Amino acid sequence: MKIQKTKIQGVQIINNHPFLDERGSFTRLYCKKLIKKKLNFEVKQSNLSINKKKHTLRGFHYQIGKSSENKIIKCLRGKIFDIVVDLRRKSKTYKKFISITLDDKKNTSLIIPKGCANAFLTLEDKTMVLYFTDNYYNKALERGIRYNDPSFNFDWPLKPKIVSIKDKNYKDFKI
Repeated sequence: MKIQKTKIQGVQIINNHPFLDERGSFTRLYCKKLIKKKLNFEVKQSNLSINKKKHTLRGFHYQIGKSSENKIIKCLRGKIFDIVVDLRRKSKTYKKFISITLDDKKNTSLIIPKGCANAFLTLEDKTMVLYFTDNYYNKALERGIRYNDPSFNFDWPLKPKIVSIKDKNYKDFKI
């Protein structure tokens, strides 16, 4: 595993290096020792997102207060376009965002720190995304940003076709 920084502090890419042989491959997805050096991260919950159709959008989601969380996400099957936006008011990159394509071929994961929100758009049918979080989900402290919020001007590669009612109905982001 090698960790690469991005232009948003704390948002990092994990480049996994699989062991390959005639049986297939073996990849370490999480290493507490390595991740703890870079981020105080201990897995408390893992979640699996299964998406039937391409052009499915999930997010932007984040949690606040005592439930804010660091996340590691990995695309296990298919391909996603992920955007991470910095919502930390004191950050130099406040309201800035980055995008990355994750797929089952590149063998990369994405670290998303507390105070950042992420959303992804599936680019293939039958896409599976694995999340590791260092906190427990708390519905009362969950927040979101609409994928087409005018405050951000997000640049999606394709128009989202399948979006949950919750994700469609977030109000415009206020500073």
